[in-house]
Amino acid sequence: MNGDTALRHDPPYTAPNGYAWPIPPRGGYTFHDLCTLELPPHTQLIDGSLVLPVPQTAFHSVCGCLLADGLRRTVPSALKVRRQMCVRITDHNVPEPDIIVVTAESDLDDDQLHYEVTDVVLAVEVVSPDSESRDRDTKPHKYAAAGIAHFWRVEMTDEDHHPLVHVHELDPASKSYALTGIHRDQLTVPAPYPISIDLTELARY
Repeated sequence: MNGDTALRHDPPYTAPNGYAWPIPPRGGYTFHDLCTLELPPHTQLIDGSLVLPVPQTAFHSVCGCLLADGLRRTVPSALKVRRQMCVRITDHNVPEPDIIVVTAESDLDDDQLHYEVTDVVLAVEVVSPDSESRDRDTKPHKYAAAGIAHFWRVEMTDEDHHPLVHVHELDPASKSYALTGIHRDQLTVPAPYPISIDLTELARY
């Protein structure tokens, strides 16, 4: 990739209020741009467009902690659990799942900024009001097409704000996810490794 070409941006558009809005480069932003531009932490790249972060809800935060803790309790030495790390699918698609399980050999050093999609065995998205379409449709489609074997989508129930974990496994033939279960109180699954998480523990977080 030619770094000069990737960073060739048009002059910013100046709005009537005087604020200068950046104009995306021709062809969209790339992974190189994501790594070199001055952007807020946890900015994502979807189809060449920057997705800026918004403040997390309390549900989103505690759900992420509960699931990450539960995943780490039984994770084998060949795998690692990571929160809010970028995953490079293509140069124009670098999402940041809420949680990923990756191969231990892909965990290089403390300065690591991203993982390759081939390193990921499980991606978890906790659905937020601002990201419903991405978490339910856009990201799962891209994760499946890229070959991530396992995907969890976590929703908050309307009646009691309790988490529901929708567990999906990849159908390699169709490169799409099949729903294998919806878990409310106890999340117990055999893959990608034996996992058991008491979802009722959310109240303690």
